[in-house]
Amino acid sequence: MRVVRNLDSLEKLLGKKRLRKDKVNERVAKIIRNVRDSGDSALLEYTRKFDKVKISQKDLRISETEISAAFNELDSSIISAFKLAIDNVTKFYRRQIPKATRVKDSNGKTLLSRYVPLERVGVYVPAGTAPLVSSVYMAVIPAIVAGTKEIVLASPPGKDKNLDPFILAMASLLKIKEIYRVGGAQAIAAFAFGTKTIKRVDKIIGPGNEFVTEAKRQVFGEVDIDMLAGPSEIVILASKDANPDYIAADLEAQIEHRSGLGILVTNSKKIVMEMRGRKTPGFILLVKNLDAGCEAVNRIAPEHLEILTRKPSALVKKIRNAGAIFLGESSPVSLGDYTAGPSHVLPTAGTARFFSCLSVREFLKEVHVISYTKKALLDEVAVLEKIAGLEGMNKHIESVKKRLSS
Repeated sequence: MRVVRNLDSLEKLLGKKRLRKDKVNERVAKIIRNVRDSGDSALLEYTRKFDKVKISQKDLRISETEISAAFNELDSSIISAFKLAIDNVTKFYRRQIPKATRVKDSNGKTLLSRYVPLERVGVYVPAGTAPLVSSVYMAVIPAIVAGTKEIVLASPPGKDKNLDPFILAMASLLKIKEIYRVGGAQAIAAFAFGTKTIKRVDKIIGPGNEFVTEAKRQVFGEVDIDMLAGPSEIVILASKDANPDYIAADLEAQIEHRSGLGILVTNSKKIVMEMRGRKTPGFILLVKNLDAGCEAVNRIAPEHLEILTRKPSALVKKIRNAGAIFLGESSPVSLGDYTAGPSHVLPTAGTARFFSCLSVREFLKEVHVISYTKKALLDEVAVLEKIAGLEGMNKHIESVKKRLSS
């Protein structure tokens, strides 16, 4: 591991790793324009070009027969594992459903805050050397719990034109019937603008490579997005009591992700010496004490934070910026990636300073309902007239006074 002298040096190194390339921006903008203008034909063109697969327009959508066939091929132990993960995530998110707020005054003024689910959500599932099954249920379940009726998936096809059968089987368990074999920035563009085959969505969820992330950034405003995800990352805040084997194992687990980043923050020279002697990848930041360690964490704002100290819960209140926090030796990040319950869709690349982890609220719109009686209107007309007058909005004042004069 590489020891970094101070937090400023570490931030410079992280900044270089996170630097966006202008060429990516330009290529993605061209793909989005082409999909917006040419629709399905552009999707077929990019599938040939990038995925090396030739498909027809009718092949874009996966048939329900293919989905059910994938599920029927599953081993019973895999089905049991999938169901346990689904149950854990569902149980967590059911507790998140917000309640409507109602305020009623004696003069007849009534205010209501309603929560309305998004109608249609697009989930992007990357393709790699292994099926990213967890990306399906971690993104889909919060939307299901929120009440979203239309949830659609898109994922790049393999060389045999097919999507991974485990991804299709998980979709079957979640009752997702609308799935498309299309990937990359072109899939994001199709979600955002729609094509003849793929109807546009209200929100796009899911991780991806730098082209997918840049596409999400460029279409934001046409649709909502969850966040701009970068490479997965972990910070481990460790004291002298921490087990170096656990530290190494958890850092190495994070590096399994493509371009994954691991950082150890510790106040222990003993831990530093122990970790420097290993081939574990990542950075080490030595701090004066655990309070300084917490401030370092807050500046880094990591996706995942593990606290490996004697009393980890005592430090939680000092952490302002982190996507998910894992306390103690028995709570490795791997649990959060698969079975714990909270979604592993988390802010990365320092964006935990202002982004939240994926929640049911991401799939709900808050709508305000306002109802006045004439008496309530009369009680507030003087204040409204004063403030609207300062802004020169005389028609606003007239619209209220007409109600009082009739």
